[in-house]
Amino acid sequence: MFRPAREPQRKRHVRTSFHVVGEGILADPGDDRPARPLAPSTVADLRTFRFSRLGPQAKEGHLLDKAARAELARAMTQAGRPQPDSNNPAVPAGFTYLGQFVDHDLTLDATSAQLEDDITVGQLLQGRSPALDLDSLYGLGPDHRFDRRYYEDDGIRLRTGITQGLPGSDAITGLPLNGFDLPRTGAGSLKSERRRPLIPDPRNDENLIVAQIHCAFIRFHNRFAGELADKGVSSAVLFESAREAVVKHYQWMLRHDFLPRIVDEAILAEVFAKGRRYFEPTPREQDRPTMPVEFSVAAYRLGHSMIRGAYNWNRIFDNGAGTLAQLFRFTGTSGILSPPPADPADPEAGEFERLPTNWIADFRRLFDFRTAGRDDLGVPDAQFNIAKRIDTLLVNPLAELPLGSFGGRGQPPADAIELNLAFRNLTRANMMRLATGQQMARHLDVKPLLASDFDDRDGALLSDGLRRRLVDHCPLWFYVLREAEVNGGGRLTGVGGRIVAEVFHRAIEGSRHSIVRDPFWRPFLSPVEDRRSKGVFEMTDLLLYAFEGSADLLNPLGT
Repeated sequence: MFRPAREPQRKRHVRTSFHVVGEGILADPGDDRPARPLAPSTVADLRTFRFSRLGPQAKEGHLLDKAARAELARAMTQAGRPQPDSNNPAVPAGFTYLGQFVDHDLTLDATSAQLEDDITVGQLLQGRSPALDLDSLYGLGPDHRFDRRYYEDDGIRLRTGITQGLPGSDAITGLPLNGFDLPRTGAGSLKSERRRPLIPDPRNDENLIVAQIHCAFIRFHNRFAGELADKGVSSAVLFESAREAVVKHYQWMLRHDFLPRIVDEAILAEVFAKGRRYFEPTPREQDRPTMPVEFSVAAYRLGHSMIRGAYNWNRIFDNGAGTLAQLFRFTGTSGILSPPPADPADPEAGEFERLPTNWIADFRRLFDFRTAGRDDLGVPDAQFNIAKRIDTLLVNPLAELPLGSFGGRGQPPADAIELNLAFRNLTRANMMRLATGQQMARHLDVKPLLASDFDDRDGALLSDGLRRRLVDHCPLWFYVLREAEVNGGGRLTGVGGRIVAEVFHRAIEGSRHSIVRDPFWRPFLSPVEDRRSKGVFEMTDLLLYAFEGSADLLNPLGT
């Protein structure tokens, strides 16, 4: 497979420092103290991904110490205890991981090439700005000398990957299938090098569902680009024409399908009709968006509570056999693409260097195609996966993440609580001195949670001492989840809803192609004629278009 003559220095895929505009660089101090800002150099000030602060900083005395964070994290993950049923039938499970795909689109540093690389000022500003422009799919485009490796030789279509058949298995899983794995480098002396995904954002290969969604977006782009070519569109404008349509359909789907499932619709309607009140409400034309730490470190981590511990993955891994651990294992960034007994903590373990064919997703189990009029693509309720409700509970497996999921391999930390996702979220917020939920409620003029809202409910069970602390000074991430739990019916409302709605609006506005700046644009790629005529375009429409409406492509392993 094509490889460039020189690759840029590879970065860890987990952010350990934040350049906050007006404050400096906040880097993990390596202990339990909040980060102290370091003044960025002139080059760093220009070249680092820029965060901002929407609200005030928390006072140091209002931050939870390590023992309190550990107690709260254990309450949220309910380690060793049976969990109440907190399913949300209104949200198919695929949206959990679409949300993670979106997060990577928002937070990708698309210009992480060496300083001497030929990057224009426009590319620099756009590539280091949080915009919903699918740079995690496109990088800097086929004309950039490093990012052209993500594209076919025509400079139009994106590369696809081929799965690895299993010898001695059935007639389907024994075959390599093209287009159902991410493209991989396929070269290098180490297995970990050869397994590396050949995509702009390797985080999209941390979890198999996200990786399969990324494959679907590759198909979406390639099909539309092919249709434009068939219509005789000039090669000089073909790529950018395809990209514009793909990005705008993606934004439309987020606004009209994804966001209403996770955010109070009244807040969304106000923000998208009247504009933003708090986050960069009146930017100048040349201003690029920033990323509020309150969104990145707290409010948009809502998806962690939507994760299931196991999934009905396909006909082979059914009845919950698609466990969360397996979905990390069968990736090239977090895992080793290989089954047991190979040790996923060893990046050189295992025999497979591409996704085994038997782990291709059955998208019919992740998204409900019956809502798009395709009853033939429905599956029995017992096979369909729905998300967990947005609340203060995380499934037990998140109490002990694999090291590869946050950029590490080898020996686990001395203190096991550091593998707990809730603890890591709470600790990152402490490092950033993130505003408490009560502070943000005052700042956003939102009715705060009552003391009684912290009483025992269906969510995390709090000790009396911890409850008393949270009533006055609650970590923002837990606060927005509690809002959804007690006031939002499983959707973000209040503080969390306002932050997420305004950041999404700004991120769409700040994209080079934008349905906010082009309010008369309407989608035209739904393969269902009735929906197309009404301007409807949801995630099921995107998948139907990408996979040509075919059950054999949406579920190549069959039933």
